[in-house]
Amino acid sequence: MSDDRADDHTRVQGFFAARAADWDARFPDDGPAYAAAVAELGLHAGDRVLDAGCGTGRALTPLRAAVGPSGVVLGADLTPDMLEAAARAGRDRDGLLLLADVAALPLRPESLDAVFAAGLVAHLPHPAENLRELARVVRPGGVLALFHPIGRAALAARQGRRLTPQDLRAEPNLRPLLAGSGWRMTSYADEDTRFLALAVRER
Repeated sequence: MSDDRADDHTRVQGFFAARAADWDARFPDDGPAYAAAVAELGLHAGDRVLDAGCGTGRALTPLRAAVGPSGVVLGADLTPDMLEAAARAGRDRDGLLLLADVAALPLRPESLDAVFAAGLVAHLPHPAENLRELARVVRPGGVLALFHPIGRAALAARQGRRLTPQDLRAEPNLRPLLAGSGWRMTSYADEDTRFLALAVRER
């Protein structure tokens, strides 16, 4: 691992490790928004899906409900504290938790039908490279959901910052970023109550 990548890991792990214990308590009302976003993936019984950057695993239960007992649900996160919080909440019953970096997933090419990623894009140190890695593990025609339970403007206000044209999740930036990483954006919603961009893995 390069020094830069190690620094990236340390920074991300430090940020989330400090927040893992009370993460769910800070955002107790997000469950319905996660379930609604998962529904838009269009998953079927038996599908194989990854929650990339799963944190405390809030998407794992609706993902399991969508793919049923015959499906495969994986939750990958870089921060052990977040995975421990997911297990304490019992969400390891809904999906297999993996301590893994989305930059180098321990998965075979084209082994998944879909990827769900909540709040991930803003924390990717190398967005184009990282989105290409997600594309690698999804079959052609598979789906990617980039989600946040509140929109860009509401999130910026919560964090005490201003939106800028350089925001990676702004549609004029995100659409070409996805296109250059093996994805074709199919829908984009940036509302007060949610952010959801859907994309299909190009053939």
